[in-house]
Amino acid sequence: MSAASNSHSLLVFSALAAFLGLSGLGLSACGGSGSRPDAPVTAPETTETYRIGPGDTLRVFVWGNPGLSETVPVRPDGRVSVPLLEDLEVANKTPSEVGREIEQRLQVFVEDPLVTVIVSDFVGPFTQQVRVVGEATEPQAIPYRADMTALDVMIEVGGLTEFAAGNRSTLVRRAGEGTTEYRVRLDDLVRDGDISANVPMQPGDVLIIPESFF
Repeated sequence: MSAASNSHSLLVFSALAAFLGLSGLGLSACGGSGSRPDAPVTAPETTETYRIGPGDTLRVFVWGNPGLSETVPVRPDGRVSVPLLEDLEVANKTPSEVGREIEQRLQVFVEDPLVTVIVSDFVGPFTQQVRVVGEATEPQAIPYRADMTALDVMIEVGGLTEFAAGNRSTLVRRAGEGTTEYRVRLDDLVRDGDISANVPMQPGDVLIIPESFF
């Protein structure tokens, strides 16, 4: 690979790090494992409730009033419109919270409304996605699911490209006000079937897969 190509790839990873707000990354994703620890093999217990994000689809049921029941997409601005109510802010709220808000606002039109909100297609806010960038076959943002692992993520993105340096991959995880970086051995996991390299994912994780330069 030429020096110009190497320089271009380094610039791409730097731009991705800046775009994602991961200033601590520098160019570590493109180098060796350095001082990065391996990603934890056990996941902390989480009881976080799902929160709605742009791109989700909501099924809104108003009991006893089928004309007010509707299936609606959450717009990019995080809002929805349902019969009698326009531009409801639903992003980063739970389905129950949205249901109670709709009930409150419908009381002007309906006596004692009872509303159930169900999320039928999940995307979620960025804080509840796992984002994969770099040398995955199909880099993308994936809605987090309970007990999701690195292997699940690799299946979703179609595995590694032939140019991926999988064992130099970096898992960036939010930690308080900052981030923590971990090394992930994706070559061992995907290409060698080493299940010990499989690690649990958390909502908001960013997985960066660098390109091999040799």
